[in-house]
Amino acid sequence: MDYKTLPVNEWVESHVKCWLESTGIKKEYVDKLHAEEVTGPALIQLDESFLKDIGMKKGQIHILIQKRNELLQLQNNALQADGSSSKTPDRMDAQTGPARASNAPAQGTASGGSSGDVGTTSSENTAPTSGKKQKRSKKSQLQSDEEVLELRNCRPFRSQDTDFKYVKDTVLAPESGVSDLIIPCHEYKSFAIAAELNKDQLQSKFASEVIRFASACMNIRTNGTIHFGVMDSVEDKAQKHGQIVGVKVKNREDFVDALDYIEKCFCNNLEEIARKCIHPPVFVEVIARDSQEQRFVVEVDIEPTFSLVKNNCFEVCLPKYNESSRKVILTKEPALYQRLGAKSEPVQRNKLTAFIQAMQDRDTQRERAELSSTQVPTEIPQDLGRKLSILLNDGKSYMDDSLRYILVTNRCEQDNLNYINFLMHLNIFCVFDFDEHSNVSGLYSKYKEHHETSSYFLQDFFQEIKTDNSPSQKLFDQTSWIFCNGRSDFLGDEKPCDENTWIRTKKKYLKKVITCICEEILPERSFIVLFLLLSPVQKPLVDTFQEFYTEMNGMDYIICITESRENYRKWANLAQESCSIETLEQRSIVGMKLSQVDATIQSMLPSTAQPRHLPASTGGVCILPLREEEKLYSLEILCADQCDDINLNLWTENQKQEIEQNFYRGRKIMWENLWLADKKLCGDIIEREACTEASKLLDGILRGSGQNYSVAKLKIFHHPGSGGSTIARQVLWKNRKRFRCAVIKTSYPHSTVCKHVLALRDYEEKEITHCFPVLLLIEDYEDEYFEELQIDLMEAVATRKINTCRPYFILICCRRCNNPERLCKVSPLDTVAVTHKLTQSEKNLFNTKLKKLQQEYAEPEFILTFVLMCEEFNKKYVSDTVEHILQGIDPSSRDTCLMRYVALLNCYVPNSYISLSHCEAFLGLGAYTESKARAYDFKHHLSEQVRMIFIELRESTTYISSVRIIHCLVAKEILRQLSGNQPLSQLATTLLQEKALFENRFGREEFIKFIRHLFIRRDKRSRGDNTDTLFSPFIEHVCEAENCEKAIAVLQAAYELLGKDPFFAQQLARLNYSNEKFEDAKYWAKVAKSHLPTDSYILDTEGQVYRKLFSFTVDKMTEEDNPEKITENILIALKAMKCFREAQQAAKEERESMNNAGYFGEVEVGCRLLRFLSTLPVFPKSPEGEYTELVKYLTTDYIPEDIKRTWGTLHSRLKNLRQNLYNALEWISEELSYFQTEKNQEKDDENDDKEELIYNPRKWLRRQTAVYAKFFILASPTADSNGPDTQLMRRMNIYGSGGGNVTNILSFLTDKKENRAAEKLERILSFYPENPLRNRLEDNDLINFILCHITLACLAPGSAKLLPLPTLRELSRRFVKGKRPFPASAFFLLTLLYWPDEALDKEPNPEKDEILTSALQTLKRLYDIKMKDVPTRKKRIYTPFFLGRGYGLSKIVHKNKIDKLMVGSLDERRMKWLHGTVWNISIIRDNLRRVSGWTKDRNVFIRGHVKELRILPLHHESVPAGNENVTFYLGFSFNGLVAFNIEADNDSPVRRM
Repeated sequence: MDYKTLPVNEWVESHVKCWLESTGIKKEYVDKLHAEEVTGPALIQLDESFLKDIGMKKGQIHILIQKRNELLQLQNNALQADGSSSKTPDRMDAQTGPARASNAPAQGTASGGSSGDVGTTSSENTAPTSGKKQKRSKKSQLQSDEEVLELRNCRPFRSQDTDFKYVKDTVLAPESGVSDLIIPCHEYKSFAIAAELNKDQLQSKFASEVIRFASACMNIRTNGTIHFGVMDSVEDKAQKHGQIVGVKVKNREDFVDALDYIEKCFCNNLEEIARKCIHPPVFVEVIARDSQEQRFVVEVDIEPTFSLVKNNCFEVCLPKYNESSRKVILTKEPALYQRLGAKSEPVQRNKLTAFIQAMQDRDTQRERAELSSTQVPTEIPQDLGRKLSILLNDGKSYMDDSLRYILVTNRCEQDNLNYINFLMHLNIFCVFDFDEHSNVSGLYSKYKEHHETSSYFLQDFFQEIKTDNSPSQKLFDQTSWIFCNGRSDFLGDEKPCDENTWIRTKKKYLKKVITCICEEILPERSFIVLFLLLSPVQKPLVDTFQEFYTEMNGMDYIICITESRENYRKWANLAQESCSIETLEQRSIVGMKLSQVDATIQSMLPSTAQPRHLPASTGGVCILPLREEEKLYSLEILCADQCDDINLNLWTENQKQEIEQNFYRGRKIMWENLWLADKKLCGDIIEREACTEASKLLDGILRGSGQNYSVAKLKIFHHPGSGGSTIARQVLWKNRKRFRCAVIKTSYPHSTVCKHVLALRDYEEKEITHCFPVLLLIEDYEDEYFEELQIDLMEAVATRKINTCRPYFILICCRRCNNPERLCKVSPLDTVAVTHKLTQSEKNLFNTKLKKLQQEYAEPEFILTFVLMCEEFNKKYVSDTVEHILQGIDPSSRDTCLMRYVALLNCYVPNSYISLSHCEAFLGLGAYTESKARAYDFKHHLSEQVRMIFIELRESTTYISSVRIIHCLVAKEILRQLSGNQPLSQLATTLLQEKALFENRFGREEFIKFIRHLFIRRDKRSRGDNTDTLFSPFIEHVCEAENCEKAIAVLQAAYELLGKDPFFAQQLARLNYSNEKFEDAKYWAKVAKSHLPTDSYILDTEGQVYRKLFSFTVDKMTEEDNPEKITENILIALKAMKCFREAQQAAKEERESMNNAGYFGEVEVGCRLLRFLSTLPVFPKSPEGEYTELVKYLTTDYIPEDIKRTWGTLHSRLKNLRQNLYNALEWISEELSYFQTEKNQEKDDENDDKEELIYNPRKWLRRQTAVYAKFFILASPTADSNGPDTQLMRRMNIYGSGGGNVTNILSFLTDKKENRAAEKLERILSFYPENPLRNRLEDNDLINFILCHITLACLAPGSAKLLPLPTLRELSRRFVKGKRPFPASAFFLLTLLYWPDEALDKEPNPEKDEILTSALQTLKRLYDIKMKDVPTRKKRIYTPFFLGRGYGLSKIVHKNKIDKLMVGSLDERRMKWLHGTVWNISIIRDNLRRVSGWTKDRNVFIRGHVKELRILPLHHESVPAGNENVTFYLGFSFNGLVAFNIEADNDSPVRRM
């Protein structure tokens, strides 16, 4: 039987346990009391000493004792009410049992507490808080007998408060008898039938009931109220006694006029006295959320004051409607009524004399009662200050930044603006402002003076937050101010409107916004909704409350503050539709002056209001107001006096210890840690030797160290858990008083960060040329993000044209990696490696610190991470430690399962975590429940072992608390030791099936991202990983430790359970063909293609399937294979090439990426196919070793008889093989000519399907070109020296010698042996006709011929093979006059050849100028086509040549020559190019010619032969504003002319060249 239906003294242990769970005490104590066999009688006798003995803490004891006492008191009240009623037992049905007793209110005038005249109930746990989905039945009359209705209080006696409301289908306390004569007795009448009668019938019935009740009250001398519209009988079992149903009131005057019967019904001329004692009817509105029908409870108060009624008895004749005569008649015999219990009964005749004789005694009692009631008892005021502190801080006695606030408010009067300073210090997420004047004279006008905000209207804010992706970080860094009812000063359409219009037009957006906030953005228990009622309340404000109440499943995280009791009464009466007034009162601060609220909250603030300061270049400091800091929201600024504003008086020792413990448990170091250590308020923080090393490198950067970079780098690469992040922050902390320091939030675009960083540097600085460098920490960044940010900063600096001896910015790049020493070796001058390995001095420091911590703290588990670090994360020690921790763990428990899931992610996905919200959902812990038990601690629901392993995080880049394993090595060991017989593939499959994790809404994007990375993200050396992997480390582990079938199965499960992601299908295709499962690979490639039929990367994967299949079948072939097998293999190769050509075509259509994989794939398959064909008996080699038959077959109409019929349709496709390969090689050559090739990675891992990274694509091109040419070289060409066969053979010989395309020819310039390269070029030139003007070359051959001369001139200027510049110009004129399209390389050569030469072009020549101008325009057009919509930084233009000081071909200088003139490593040379310091090297300046030009509207111009030419600056921001004469170095690229090192030059004469 349910405990709610039994008295407490009949409860058994299970009943007590259920009740304990509803009180909110911790689960562990519920279990302890259940184990102690606490029954109902034992619960009644419980005392504090017993509870202490079982280990309960004081706070929990206080809650339990208080709740137990309330339970017993309320049950006693219910029993007393039961005994005082003369109704039948059925009438009390709604009030039996503890659950109903707990709702019984104290009767009488409710004037106590903080809510003024608003009545209160005694418990909140009957409020409908069981969940958002739970709704009341729309037919309240269908409620069952067992349903417990919510108890409400009656309207206070004699109250005329028009804001007081009743809620339909709640219940009032039972009808009552006489109490102390002043407390009114109550009588209920449903009046349901009478309300539908005609006017005479209604008035007679109403008057009869009122006069009878009034006579009884006046004769007994007691106050009373009769209620019409409240259930008075329970013949209808669907209704409850005291249930509020309301009556329809067609005309209020009918009820008022009905009391005119007083004059007719009262005997002995007492009608005037009766009229004064019987007050006019009060119409109390009945509100119902599911009904628009207006109903009222009509109430009449009876007040027989002593002065009026003394010495009188009130006999009455009651009116009665006669159906036959249709008239109202009075009863013949007058009657004297009295109150007997809860009834009004006539005095029996045999008792009439005694009743009248006792009248004088009743008068005396009434007089005494009135006198005592005028002596107002001294009201004990509530401690509203403490209540405010507890409510605002979610039970804590201090404030911190763990909670966000949502403010809902209305009009703030001018006087109150002086007392809302506390709002400036709250962590406010957003504000729902119903004051249309707020921006002009209200709260917003004051708030925006102190804070940077973003303002919205309701529908605009909904559009801002309605997204499929994670919410914008800016939502959490700046307060969003939502004008819910327009703005009076707004010039647009959003104007204020009345309540009805608002409900019709704007309420729907309010509901959507609140739903989105509660379901998608802010996790449960992470925010408090604060209703600040500063003026009279209107319905929209109450609608906002009801929406939050519904979405948050109750009021546990909603509070209300108002100074005006009147405003609160209206608010509470309207809000009680959703929530009981008792609950509202418990969560409200009413009657406390706003100035006191302001002072009280400010006294709780963790930091004082003193301003923060930044160091200035003058040696002083400047104030950084909060609003200015918030403008720079993409930076976490470290001030010179960081943490000095902390109010230590509010910090307990436990708080200080908690900060220290969190650090040593593995959390990222906070500024508070360093500040406490500096103040000697906690132990010292160890500085590793790498910190000293980093500080030395920083000092070197500041001194210049021979480099003059505008943006310098200090890189810290570290093993996970080795303290790299701590070292980076220690460096910043040490320099915070010298330099301006900040941590970059990489969740913001690099352009935003750049703007904010510049603003930080310039803030309050008079001379920006003398500013100190800004130290910027960037952690765990993506390479592309970092490079773009660095270039942004450099270009911004370049626009200022300021040369300083120190850098503008110093980027401290801190990054986790598995091999920091290797990355340090690459760039030793600016890199620090931090490893798990400790030096001897570090070991001494760590061991000493460890001993201190062990002595200071009794619980050693919190320093587990530190202990592991002391042991250098020794594998054996980690293994033993984990084994010790896991002893006794329950492998089948939910928290152990959760730990394994977290370990799986932490082990294989760097920087992964699971949100706390996901963990709670997985463990079945709801934040809001039916009972009040919501203030639990997540940790207390974990086993001791799991608690030691987990660490809770809250990164600055995210707003969601999260959980991870203390270290990835520990995670790896957990997986090993807990795996048992379950392989990791099975664990991952189980993880994929956890609906609680995948359906949880908070942090879902991050969680899905980590799951995707688990299956797809590859290791890459460029990210600091040890190796480059073909698949994710997890998939590769499953392949090695289990088998490829298991890996395929788990990937297939991931595909099905993650929405059939096409990139998972792509990975399945790759995994299958890598394991020679080609049929399955074809299937999955087809599946991926069906999802994304035009994705070039997926089409490339399909080509790779057939490429691998072709290689596999060819390798397996034997001499016994039949011709059909050969044909099949050729078909596979041709299919692969077709797929690659489809990928090429798709790549051309993709506007935002450049995927060249299709061309590389086609070349590789084509070359392999050529090798295969050359091995077939049908194409024997010639005695000289040449492939004569094969060349003849591929290049002519010749078909050997043996294959004429068997190969069928293959012939035409194979005869296109040479041209298809040639086209692909030419395309790759041109691509490599356009762009720099330091990196060849254009897409994310899931899209990048290359089998290996091509680190040196130029070298690859040379190799494949040689393979291609090998099969077409013949020693004896035909007699026609310029026929097509001869041209083909010549081209193949050139290919075989290393030439043949632009990229191959230019690669000779990078040969370390220049003489060897020159000889090769001379040999290549020997293949061309001696007189190219007479013997016409094909277009591409001519391009290569001219480029060979330019290249040879760079290597061997005195070579006899070189033709003079005029001859090359004459040859190139074909590209000017031709009507057909030419490749970009042709126009590139024209810019080189026709740039004005001092020896040849002494006079201006319009024709040459036109050639140069036209070539530059065509280059620009072709470049724009090539680039599509790809950002220029993703494909940086390559500049192969510069203008030198010579004449003719000698004036052309290749970039490689400049590289050779620089000293230092490859990385150092690259940095000199990046920062522009290459132009400071004198020997380079001596080799290049500096030219003059001018600027106009931030564009650079130079004079050609005749006309001005607009040229591209390397850094657009470096171009001076206005009109300036400038000088620069001139580069030649496939995007036209490029200006390097632009400098203003107002003195020197203009030079063209």
